[in-house]
Amino acid sequence: MATEIIMPHMGEGVIEGTIAKWLIQEGDTVEQYDAILEIETDKVTTEATAEEAGTLIKILVPEGKTVEVGT
Repeated sequence: MATEIIMPHMGEGVIEGTIAKWLIQEGDTVEQYDAILEIETDKVTTEATAEEAGTLIKILVPEGKTVEVGT
């Protein structure tokens, strides 16, 4: 069963973030809590981690794209 990676809430007033860099590529496997991508906001740059172990099947949001929290 697939698990979606969603833009996390990153603080009060932060409504969107930009995918700065994917740290893994399609087909790569990850363990729970591995860093998978860097997210930039107007306040901070941070890493998002895998909520569970698995394989990245498809990147739907490319680097440089800004999306709303929850996307």
